[in-house]
Amino acid sequence: MRADNGHDGAQYLAGSPVRVAMLRTLREEPRRPAELTTAVDATRTTVQRILSGFRERDWVVKRGAAYHVTPSGKRVHDAYETLLDEVDLADRYGQFAAELERVGADFPPSAVGAGELTVAADRNPLAAVDRLTELLREGCGSEIRAFSPVVIRQFNDAAAEALDEGAEVQLVIDRDVVEESIAEFAPATDRALQDEGATVYVSPEPIEYGAFRYDDVACVTAYDRRNNPRCVLESMDQEVIEWVDDRFESFVDEAQRLSAVVENA
Repeated sequence: MRADNGHDGAQYLAGSPVRVAMLRTLREEPRRPAELTTAVDATRTTVQRILSGFRERDWVVKRGAAYHVTPSGKRVHDAYETLLDEVDLADRYGQFAAELERVGADFPPSAVGAGELTVAADRNPLAAVDRLTELLREGCGSEIRAFSPVVIRQFNDAAAEALDEGAEVQLVIDRDVVEESIAEFAPATDRALQDEGATVYVSPEPIEYGAFRYDDVACVTAYDRRNNPRCVLESMDQEVIEWVDDRFESFVDEAQRLSAVVENA
């Protein structure tokens, strides 16, 4: 009976791809050592040595001529495969999660991976902007609720198209965005003030990440330190939808109408 702790066992399994392959193979069905050498492409000596390590940890037992995974061995295998899946998820969604955490967005960990992710890369630095624009256009005719830390011409154009199609747009921006909108996008600002379908709120606090939703689609955008959109998660997951709704309502609760801010200015 070995006195190894959990870390020792995990380190043992992860220390060799052949060990992982053998445990996975035995998880599928009992095998004889000769069958294992073919299945995992290892020498008989290596297979016997690994089987000995598995037996010492009570992950497998020998019954007749074949080796069988024990219930605890099955749990170890399944937990390790889950860990690999989680590490792969962290690799794919890492930048998205890190940028949101950097600004204190408090995005739920269980919702990471609950949707399709678009990431801006060196070969396509506008991927996130383009996808956001497409999604906004797909929301034409619906009620759109959004908050954003930036103003971009593509977003303004997509919002205008949505309004033209009869959409109701509610948007929360911060004071820096208001100033930029007035200076750089006066026609869009005027329409936001005059169109009955548009309601714009101004947050007294900086907004450092973005989101919007329409119908049963929710999108969350992570921005880098220069306020460039880097990652867009689009999801129909209920947890993501509820998180976006909660964030939107919290911003609105503290905000003023754009008309009041402009009038006071």
